[in-house]
Amino acid sequence: MRRLIFVGFIIAVLLAGCYSKPVRHLASDASLIRAGESTRQDVLRYIGEPDGHRTVAPGVEEYVYHEERKNILGRTPLLGSVVGKEGDEMLIITLTGDRVSNVEFRTVGKGDRDWADDFTWEEIR
Repeated sequence: MRRLIFVGFIIAVLLAGCYSKPVRHLASDASLIRAGESTRQDVLRYIGEPDGHRTVAPGVEEYVYHEERKNILGRTPLLGSVVGKEGDEMLIITLTGDRVSNVEFRTVGKGDRDWADDFTWEEIR
């Protein structure tokens, strides 16, 4: 019985190691989109459906693509979902009508918001 449980555990660990999530490289994806030239269909063809979508003004929309950056521990099976986040990458594409009017790529590191812990906050009344 112990041997069967051990073999089942080993098989589960090996299968978990074979799992891979499709990788999206937002920085290189951003280079495919040109403001003033690319259309909505180009964006959807090259990058896919956005993670977020909002209407900024009449006829102006933003597509938001988001990806977590993980360190080596973050890429390991089972343990990766608990530890190992380095920061985030975000690609914001602004569409005016059916044409791309702005492309913005941002990275936010793990320590970029540490200043908020040291800042003396005053209550607004």
